[in-house]
Amino acid sequence: MDANPAKIVPHLWYAREAEEAARFYASVFPASRVEEVTTLPADSPSGPAGTVTVVRFTLFGQPFMAISAGPHDPFNDAVSFLVLCEDQEEVDRYWGAFLRDGAEPQACGWIVDRFGVRWQIVPRRLHEMLGDPDPTRAGRVAEEMLRQVKLDLARLEEAYRAAPPVDPSR
Repeated sequence: MDANPAKIVPHLWYAREAEEAARFYASVFPASRVEEVTTLPADSPSGPAGTVTVVRFTLFGQPFMAISAGPHDPFNDAVSFLVLCEDQEEVDRYWGAFLRDGAEPQACGWIVDRFGVRWQIVPRRLHEMLGDPDPTRAGRVAEEMLRQVKLDLARLEEAYRAAPPVDPSR
């Protein structure tokens, strides 16, 4: 019986490298580990018995499953994993770990790992600033975010705190 009572568990399909991906993710994030690696003991559409690998792992306490079962639909931007960071140091740590492992930076804090999975490495504070009831302040933050690749919390905060432009007609 699984000790984690989660009802919804993300499940990722890799052509070949599910175990390798799970071990990499577990090395990056705290409270993470590979729980179990098994092979499917029966023939399946993906291959004969013993050729399909199923991986159970945990990231930040969230259970995941993965399978290495041959080519299927590739990962794309329709699904990503949002990593909410407490400060710039945490953003830098995760961003750097993915880059060192061959990830491709995208825009606005998105990065595609070498397995094709999309991640968003985002300061938690960004959501508060974007949700500000003042549309001018939130707009400045959104504009700054859209100029960035790896998110820079200091620049986002600067945009948030910027004084509104002076209206010369007043």
